[in-house]
Amino acid sequence: MPREWEAHLEQWTGAGLLDPEVAGRIRAWERAQSPSRGLRWPVVLALVFGAILLAAGVLLFVSAHWDQISPGARMTLVVLMVAVFHAGGAAVSQRFDGLSIALHAVGTVTLGAAIALAGQIYNLSEHWPSAVLLWALGAALAWALLRQWPQAVLTALLVPAWLASEWSAWCTDAGRNYSLPVTVGICALSLTYLSIRRYPSDTPLRKALMWIGGLALLPSAGVLAFDGPGKSPADAASALAWAVALLLPLAIALLLRRRDVLWNIGAILWAALLGLSNLGVGSHGAVYLCCAIGSVGLAWWGMRESRPERINLAIAGFALTVICFYFSDVMDKLGRSFSLILLGLVFLGGGWLLERTRRGLLARIAPVEVK
Repeated sequence: MPREWEAHLEQWTGAGLLDPEVAGRIRAWERAQSPSRGLRWPVVLALVFGAILLAAGVLLFVSAHWDQISPGARMTLVVLMVAVFHAGGAAVSQRFDGLSIALHAVGTVTLGAAIALAGQIYNLSEHWPSAVLLWALGAALAWALLRQWPQAVLTALLVPAWLASEWSAWCTDAGRNYSLPVTVGICALSLTYLSIRRYPSDTPLRKALMWIGGLALLPSAGVLAFDGPGKSPADAASALAWAVALLLPLAIALLLRRRDVLWNIGAILWAALLGLSNLGVGSHGAVYLCCAIGSVGLAWWGMRESRPERINLAIAGFALTVICFYFSDVMDKLGRSFSLILLGLVFLGGGWLLERTRRGLLARIAPVEVK
């Protein structure tokens, strides 16, 4: 469980009695007064890998002996598998807060496996996105009760996964192949999560969301840039899908960034423009131009808010754009030997230039004040 002052601080901030910046200063001061209570990275690493291995081992054991277990024993095992981890987390909450968080996180992860196994026991496979919804509701309930960041991260992942699975199931039932709203929504949500972190004293939840957004941004933008848009139906279901894809990232940005949401609006519109610029056939010139503009905008955004990870991602995105443009639109128009020579020059000269640009941009960002 969180320390008492942290729980009160979150309540006061949520009720609007404290400004988030003031709450950040209080949190930073409290942590500076008791640095020994923080976890060193070897302990954090051990807890993360221990939780992952424990969950994987339990699931592997259950799957290996599943056929030998009766239906009643299966259901009992499914329920106990979730209850034991949460009970263990509650038991050690006053002694080792990090271990308690890890056990509760494993309990929430195993809830998804328990829902899937319960559906298998009772043959409840009619509408599979409902299982994702139940898992998301369980993670949200655990977050509301425990106020721990792993449950919030799982909720932030599972709610979009449920929405995407609902759209996928609907398209399958309707005989359609139109995934553009989902890919646009994932890319826009990745940009929103990436922008959540602002200050060194940010909460673990904001740091985790930033990492999720950073890891998902380039793959989601790549799928959006080169995956065909499919047939675009003009009906109420498509309009609803587009509304969710654009408004969900905007709502999260409004909730967590407030006054700085204008940059997020631009990022969401860029994701939609990138998806619409891909016609799926012929030249991808508009796609490359949109990717280059997005890379420059992300670097500018990172400089404005003094966030080096956005600058690094912008440089990586621009480099991938140049490489993809060369392989798809330039290399096949040149001779084999000359194309390889030019490719080597692009890698050597372009890599040097981009690294120099990256270092220059990082040197120009202002140090972030501890909030």
